[in-house]
Amino acid sequence: MLFEAHSGLRYLVLLSGLVVIGYAVFGAVTGRAYDRRMRILAAVFTGLIDLTALFGVAHLFTGTFYPQLGGHIVTMVLAVAVAHIVSVVMKRRVPEQRTYTPHIVGTAVVLALVAVGIMAIGRPIVG
Repeated sequence: MLFEAHSGLRYLVLLSGLVVIGYAVFGAVTGRAYDRRMRILAAVFTGLIDLTALFGVAHLFTGTFYPQLGGHIVTMVLAVAVAHIVSVVMKRRVPEQRTYTPHIVGTAVVLALVAVGIMAIGRPIVG
């Protein structure tokens, strides 16, 4: 059950990541002020990454380990770290200095790391 939950959450992670990028690009292009909705979307994305990682760690405790999993674990830890770094950077900025660019770049990096991590274990990204 943990494997199915962990594996299935990737779709929510990918979808929410695309929503974050889409909203951030829209905000940057239209010149909108950084808003609460961006913060909430980013928090949901980071929360889904964390939940996926938690299920992955729990799945490891079931004794399932094979060599390709090493690459998966490394890229996923990096993805979680990048997601949190963006969140911390944006919280530490004064409201007038908050922009959409860190969300665009950071979320794209996280999604790339997730894709590489999924491919590291020989699974398709979508499908």
